Amino acid sequence: MKVLFIGNSHTYFNDMPHLFAKMCEALTGEQTDVTMLAFSNRRLDWHCEEYFSVRFALLYGRYDYCVIQQFGHPIPPIEETEPPLEKLVNLCERVGTKPVLYMTWAKRDEPEKAPLISGIYRTLAEKHHALLSPIAELFEALRTEHPEIDLYWFDGSHASPYGDYLIAATFAALLTGQTDLSKLSDSVIDFRVRFEKGKNPKAIEDAAAAETQGDPKITAILREYARRSVRRESV
Repeated sequence: MKVLFIGNSHTYFNDMPHLFAKMCEALTGEQTDVTMLAFSNRRLDWHCEEYFSVRFALLYGRYDYCVIQQFGHPIPPIEETEPPLEKLVNLCERVGTKPVLYMTWAKRDEPEKAPLISGIYRTLAEKHHALLSPIAELFEALRTEHPEIDLYWFDGSHASPYGDYLIAATFAALLTGQTDLSKLSDSVIDFRVRFEKGKNPKAIEDAAAAETQGDPKITAILREYARRSVRRESV
């Protein structure tokens, strides 16, 4: 399986696509190749203005899936999101690549915005016949039912290693069709970054050194939520 991820820091944080690939291989026993076009603080319209890389990757990359993530905070209105999304979906359709919408989440201190985010992504996924990874809804369910699990990085906006474990597991279940996630390890990735005021995040640690073992009790809960979510989406 080959998967292209298009997005920004909510895609690249904690090397989520790499963790996703490892999970897919654990579930299927087959190699999963991932490519990522993710740049800090970018919206989908920026990706479509810088069209050459996206166009080339989709037309000639022979991807099975293209995961598409819009700007997270604040999420642009649906009128701004749909034109660049439609352009990307049209490219996917030309080459037989299945588009997958990556539903981002509300900030830690703005849970009231979760329904807006969910509504935009669900509307667009239905209209464009795309798969949907309902991460905002999972974050809110876990916030209510398991407040002891911190899904947020210290800024209250980006995902923590556990947040990205949940995201990667949800994508892995969705794209492999596997609902038994017990084969997944407890490994998480804490790809540490530093922020300077007014600037984009900078990496300070490589991915290999960033792999650590998560708490098995927490990762088991996250796997269960990922499994239940994918079962709901497939009904």
